[in-house]
This record gives sequence, structure tokens and C-alpha cells, in this order.
Amino acid sequence: MEIFYLYIDPATGSMLFSVLLGVFIAAGFFLRMLFIKLKTLIGGKSASSASEGHYKYLVYSDDKRYWNTFMPVLDEFEKRGIDVGFWTSSEDDPVFSKEYKHVHPEFIGAGNKAFVKLNAARADVLLSTTPGLDVLQWKRSKGVGKYVHIFHAATSALTYRMFGLDFYDVVLTASDFQLEEMRMVEKKRKLKPKEAKVVGLTYFDVLADKLAKADKPEKTNKVILLAPSWGQSGFLYKFGEKLIDALIDTGYEIVFRPHPQSYTADKDILEKVRQKYEGCSNFTWNSDNDNFDILNKADLLISDFSGVVFDFTIIFGKPIMYTSVKDFDDGVYDSAWVKEELWKFKVLPTIGCEISEDNLDDLKTRIDETISSDKYEKGIKAAREYAWKNQGHAAEAIVDYLKELQSSISEPAEVK
Repeated sequence: MEIFYLYIDPATGSMLFSVLLGVFIAAGFFLRMLFIKLKTLIGGKSASSASEGHYKYLVYSDDKRYWNTFMPVLDEFEKRGIDVGFWTSSEDDPVFSKEYKHVHPEFIGAGNKAFVKLNAARADVLLSTTPGLDVLQWKRSKGVGKYVHIFHAATSALTYRMFGLDFYDVVLTASDFQLEEMRMVEKKRKLKPKEAKVVGLTYFDVLADKLAKADKPEKTNKVILLAPSWGQSGFLYKFGEKLIDALIDTGYEIVFRPHPQSYTADKDILEKVRQKYEGCSNFTWNSDNDNFDILNKADLLISDFSGVVFDFTIIFGKPIMYTSVKDFDDGVYDSAWVKEELWKFKVLPTIGCEISEDNLDDLKTRIDETISSDKYEKGIKAAREYAWKNQGHAAEAIVDYLKELQSSISEPAEVK
């Protein structure tokens, strides 16, 4: 008797898993709605009542590292006595240590478990920093009236993975340039312009407030923060050990802080770095959830196109050094749709000094000159004014807008 084996390649297997997941989500969603409607008929309660899981305002955070983005918004809701749901994919999210009366937090799991919950969400307004709505696993719920995206950094609107913002109803930006970039892609792809408003950046408001209250950090040596972006366009793949070796040779304290996504996407190269420099006296790692302390302590930041560049310059007023971005591969990003150079790249020469393989030999001299020079003060000030609008008042503007948006929804969204 012949035995036949069925082989399913990984890509097909992944597709089949997504299809099956979608079937289970749809079935679960249907049964849940059926239960609520039956309960309504029997008990006479509105299916859209808060007790049945409907929110006027719902916020979703996919990771606890975005707490400084959401905390001011939640605090503002609390101050005004407005109830808001907060769903998080971090079981140890800082929200659970807060004693809110009007903020109602819930851990909804991560990955597919979170998507099951999100795809059945019921709210007038849902606010999130997470891109990719209705692109892969996160589907629009018919029970949500409006989806609202806010930025968690003063970086480009076009360096999200492709279609990252397309299916949001509203985008709240930190500054005009993010709005302008979003309009470029909408025009290129012939999309209907979505509603948008410049509100500022809560994350920067939090950092600036911390800095105003912080003590001057104690140190006996210059501290250089090395913070690459993740993926193969980042400098780890282009310069890697050459740059780290040159930095260690300066004798300064080198702190290596990979992007959180690197621990997933760049495992192999991070492991090589860990093995090679293990035991090196002036090379340490930093993976704190909150990057404030290391940004405050560092004399200089070395990065590429990572958004941390603007945290360091705009809030802390310090110059940077950056590796070349000429070979940046934007094939998977929305920036691939536009020919114009992004502001985040154009501004780099005005706020710091470029590093190339040709000038690694005198890196210590260039570091000292960059730290001591006032050459970049004007550029940093201009970047601060341009990229960070409504300074110190973003949370108020966001809640004001969400209230207006919610009141414009005549009836809570119903699931058919």
C-alpha cells in the first residue's frame, strides 16, 4: 500500500492559519453578538451599554513602551471625569499600577489573541498608535465608529510599513510635516483624504517635564549612546563591528541600546555583538523600558534614521552623529511611493555630523568636536519648533478632539 504525504510549504501554511483564524474570529464574534441581542430582548437592556462591553472611548496599546504616549491622554480623561477603556498587550503595563477611577484597563493578550479581541471591539472611538489596521490580522470591527491614529514619535509618517495608515478614519499628528507626508501618499495612491489634525506629541511633553525636574546625571567619563534602528537598512548591517570597535577605542563609556524590534528581527547580529564584546569594560547594553535616564546621561547619540534622534536633539538639545542614509531601502515602506526626500533625512546635517567608513579612523576627534561645538544649536532649535507643535498641551488637544468626534457620532456603532 502506497503512503502519500501532504507537504505544505511555510508560506501556504501561514496563509491557511490566517484563514482559519479569520473563521474562528467571525464565528466567535457572531455568537457573542447573538448572545448580547438575546440578552437584550430578555432583559430589556441596550446592546450598546457600557455594561455589555461598548465604550464611548477605547484606547489600545500594543506594548508598554508606549506608556509615555498614552499616560497624558488617560490622565486628561481622568481629570475630566470621562470614562475610557484601555486595552493593552503588555501584562505588566504601567497602567495597572495607577489608581484611576475613570480609566478601565484590561490586558487582552498579545499577537493573535489580541487581534481576536480587537476585531470584536465595540466603541464609538478607538485610539491607537499601532499601524496596519485592516492590512493583516487586525481587522476593522463593525462595532467601532471611528478609528484614530496618533504618533508616538516626531518621525516620518511614511516610514511605517506600507499601507500602515490607509484604513484609519483620523490621524492626529505631532506637526505639519507628518500631515503633509500623509497627503503625498494619499494623492499618489488616489485615496480619499482622511480627516487629520495637528495636536502635538504627548511623548515629548512627558520627556520635557521629566527633564525640567531631573537632577544633573553623575558621571566621570563621556557617555556615547549607540542606538541603531532595526532591520537591514540600519547601521548594524552596514558598519557593524567596525563602528563599535572604533567607539571602544575612544575610551569613552559606550552604551548600546538596540531598537526593541531588533530583539526579534535582528537576533543573529545582536548575538554576534553580545558574544564579541562580552566582558568589554567600556561597552554595556541598555534595554530599559523608559529611555529617559540614558538619554539624559549621554553626551552624544550615534544612530541612523531611528526616531530616537529627535528625542535626543529636540528634548535634550544635544547634537548627534549619524551614519549615511543614502542607501536606505524603502521598498516596504510608504515612502517608496514618493520621490521627495523626507524631512527626517533632510534635517540630519543641521543637527549633527555624518559618520562614514572613511572617517572612522579619527572618530574620537570628531566626537569631541561635535560635543563641544555650537555649530548645531541653530539647527536643533529650528527642528524643535518645526517638528513639535502645541508643546506641553497635546493631551488636552487630543481629548478635546476625541470628545468632538464622539459627539458627532449620532448613534453608537451597531453590529449587523
